[in-house]
Amino acid sequence: MTKSEFPTEQSLAETSDLVLGVTNTGDETVPELAFTIFTGQGDADGSFNYRSNQPGLANPNRPVWILENKYPRELGSPPPAGLSGGFRAQTNTFGFGPLEPGETKNIVWRVTPVKAGSYTLSYIVAAGLDGKAKAVTATGEPVKGEFVVKITDVPPKARVNDAGKVVEVG
Repeated sequence: MTKSEFPTEQSLAETSDLVLGVTNTGDETVPELAFTIFTGQGDADGSFNYRSNQPGLANPNRPVWILENKYPRELGSPPPAGLSGGFRAQTNTFGFGPLEPGETKNIVWRVTPVKAGSYTLSYIVAAGLDGKAKAVTATGEPVKGEFVVKITDVPPKARVNDAGKVVEVG
């Protein structure tokens, strides 16, 4: 990993960026740079969800963070015309195409917390979507990490300015 950033202290309704960067230090092209992201034990459907055990729910998957439209995408790239190029059919996994030797990709997910509490957000980097191509560090270890995030239930102070934009106060 060349970059791994996510605020560990957040407030409800305050948007944050998760940024993960990878450089291919090997001699071969990575067929498909893929990130699997999950909250807690990874038992929920959806990268930024948790699984509620409340009886009677039609869908026990509940969001901790809401992923902003047009994300994830490469850091600094303009919004795509349609869906984010990172979306794939696999639950919790995002793909970003091949990664040539020496090439670096920095990917950003823009999220907004909607559930207060303490959560562990984990990620695993893979070299393909079918589970056969593995991404490893120089020491042969899996490329993975986590953030322990505390989300407070106090939203940021904000107001709408004369241009109609929401701005934080203080």
